[in-house]
Amino acid sequence: MSIPLTSIRPPASIAAIEPSGLGNAPSGVGKSPAGGFQSVLSDAIGRVEQFQQNSETAIGKFLSGEDQEVHKVALATQQAGIAFDLFVQVRNKVVTAYQEVMRMQM
Repeated sequence: MSIPLTSIRPPASIAAIEPSGLGNAPSGVGKSPAGGFQSVLSDAIGRVEQFQQNSETAIGKFLSGEDQEVHKVALATQQAGIAFDLFVQVRNKVVTAYQEVMRMQM
């Protein structure tokens, strides 16, 4: 019994932090300008920073006694942590790929 392969989509919460075109490789291939990698990387960094700022804002509102529910604070904190962990893992893969290319003999 064979199971047909389909494209795997990330959950909506992960897709929100993923730069456009990164999760759907065929659409981004060949369409990006010369500085495409740099723009994708800076966009990803910006999104991770935005999640960090949202988390800090939610924590500040909760601690100051404003109308902020604890589950929203926990959710914002987890989103920021997951976004950062995902970014670090992508960075590690890029560094590993770069090192592998540098080891190739010509």
